[in-house]
Amino acid sequence: MLTSKRTAHAALLLAGALALSACGNGSTETTTTAAEGYPVTVENCGADVQFDNAPMELVLLKSASIPALHELGVLDRAVARAGAFPEEYFDDATLAELEDIPQLTSDVDATGHLQISKEVVIAEQPDVVFGEVENLPRQSLSQVDIAMLEEPALCATDPDTEPDFEGVYDQLRVYGEVFDKRETAETYIAELKDRVATASKQVPEDEERTAAVLYPTVGGGTTYAYGSGSMAQPQLEAAGFTNVFENSSERVFEVSSEQLLGMNPDIIILLHSEGDPNDVETALRNLPGAGDLQAAQNDDVMVQLLNFSEPATPLSVTGLERIVERFHP
Repeated sequence: MLTSKRTAHAALLLAGALALSACGNGSTETTTTAAEGYPVTVENCGADVQFDNAPMELVLLKSASIPALHELGVLDRAVARAGAFPEEYFDDATLAELEDIPQLTSDVDATGHLQISKEVVIAEQPDVVFGEVENLPRQSLSQVDIAMLEEPALCATDPDTEPDFEGVYDQLRVYGEVFDKRETAETYIAELKDRVATASKQVPEDEERTAAVLYPTVGGGTTYAYGSGSMAQPQLEAAGFTNVFENSSERVFEVSSEQLLGMNPDIIILLHSEGDPNDVETALRNLPGAGDLQAAQNDDVMVQLLNFSEPATPLSVTGLERIVERFHP
């Protein structure tokens, strides 16, 4: 059962109070409560995750799920968060909610991966943890009766399907099931569909430009590119561009300067997890031969935070709108 110790303790206190009240009134009736519509079992990263009640205490280890939790009206159930939560991702109402959630740590490595101990997370006694980190896999949490939910594109095992906007909507329906917020989820899905359609209508019918989505290492090092196995693929398609790396089925992979120059995309979108966007663009322009890139010569380079493209979440819709606004003014 995935009910937390705090919730169970509160339930016992309530049951005791009801029993005393019944005795005081001379009643012999017993009162039992059951969550309507539960248990609920959802599939996540190849695992069946069961909830006996709607989760009331959440721990957030990644920022990707935040917009969905806010729109479903359950973000205020978070008892702790850890990692980077860039303000640019969120509206004022969401930021206000985040400020009320205690931050366990903001320690991330150079690639944006959270560094946190298993003991620190378990000490919060959450019903569910959002986001899997390397030293805190699903199996470790399940051993102490804590559920985990991860965005499908970030599953440790290969996702069953390639990311797309339908995947965004499907994951929202999963959250709607878990929290018994199905109607709210469908309302939000309808809004997101309208936003995608509106953005796509701004794309000229004769658009033929190519594009690449990259994650360069600031200060020098590996440059990563996103292929057809990433949310960057449908995002670029919706913006009217052809992904120069669409022949790669991988989500993300290392790419050399020579490969990038050979593809020579018309547009380059650079992703990063935190820090100064100017440093990210500098990392691209410092690559050998970068001055010969068509996108660099024409200043058709855009920098945005990682979750605006990856993984497939409502933030991908916002990312699409930003791309369209930048290149289809």
